[in-house]
Amino acid sequence: MTKLILYGILLYLLYKFVFELVIPVSKATTQVKDKLKEMQEQQLKQQQYQQQQQAQAAQAQAQQAKQTDVKSGDYIDFEEVK
Repeated sequence: MTKLILYGILLYLLYKFVFELVIPVSKATTQVKDKLKEMQEQQLKQQQYQQQQQAQAAQAQAQQAKQTDVKSGDYIDFEEVK
């Protein structure tokens, strides 16, 4: 009879341990991993967007440089002497 009560208490403690500690910790761990993965994906997208913006800015500067090179022969900058 004493063994039966002891086994019952051990089973109850094991049940509480599993359902109040192990399962919530595993769920929290998976949630944290998912959030980290999501944040990394967002950061990667942001980096790609910034690189794209830099490439577009470089192209715009290159086009402006071409246009100013062509026009540089037509216009002479001068300063007025007093």
